[in-house]
Amino acid sequence: MAVIMDGESLARALKKDIATNVSALKKKGITPALATILIGERPASKTYVRLKERDCQEVGIRSKTYELPAQASEQEILELIDTLNKDEEIHGILVQLPLPPSVSGTKVVEQILPEKDVDGLHSFNMGKLWLGTYDFDNDLLPCTPKGIVKLLDHYKIELAGKDAVIINRSNLVGKPLSKLFLDRDATVTMCHSKTKNLKEFTKKADILVTAVGRRPAFIVTEDMVKEGAVVVDVGISYVGEKVCGDIDFEKIEKKATYVTPCPGGVGPMTRVILLYNVLNAAKGRVK
Repeated sequence: MAVIMDGESLARALKKDIATNVSALKKKGITPALATILIGERPASKTYVRLKERDCQEVGIRSKTYELPAQASEQEILELIDTLNKDEEIHGILVQLPLPPSVSGTKVVEQILPEKDVDGLHSFNMGKLWLGTYDFDNDLLPCTPKGIVKLLDHYKIELAGKDAVIINRSNLVGKPLSKLFLDRDATVTMCHSKTKNLKEFTKKADILVTAVGRRPAFIVTEDMVKEGAVVVDVGISYVGEKVCGDIDFEKIEKKATYVTPCPGGVGPMTRVILLYNVLNAAKGRVK
């Protein structure tokens, strides 16, 4: 049976470190603060924002959510970001994704000051990642990829020389994760919706990361996984009332050496890295 990589318990431990650092900053007169922009009424987005607010409260970070209607114009959103950019009491700005189809995600992300971009998606922060000029612990990196690497590090899973397959090519997960894996000397293959014969790639993976989130249309089955592989499940789908990942967990648990559960695996790590990013953004304000 695989070792279940418990992101929930690791995130709880990391929150204690964050709370200690937040307390130290407050003594210097700086209270780390996160502004979240929520557009529309998507239940999943509202749930994520509520969890982020709770996380902030637990570690002493000030959190404020700005809710805009689904029909809010792109200009309204950009103007709100501009106001938050100028607010010296706000250290991190997060725009909850996905955005309405009428709004350019690129324009929205680029409007955020790089030093307040706690999602790590601004071209400045992405540029540092791809050039390899980033500091893993202190720079603003995308939350899910960094959280995955922190989780693998915690379980002492070596990346150097390993074949890693990532089923995702988004700016949020696949692309930045591939660079972090490359920088740890893994050999990386990225798969996506146009990949032919997906199983031929996944069966060779020492480390398999899947981030599709389209159950039941897409599922990683036991026969797609190499014996002894490390399997990281980033996908989230709702099947009825149940939250599911991408993988057939019960069967793959018997074949892998390490596997993440869903929920309780990557999700808590993503949220705790967001807290670290807000903390690091606030630390940057220390004179």
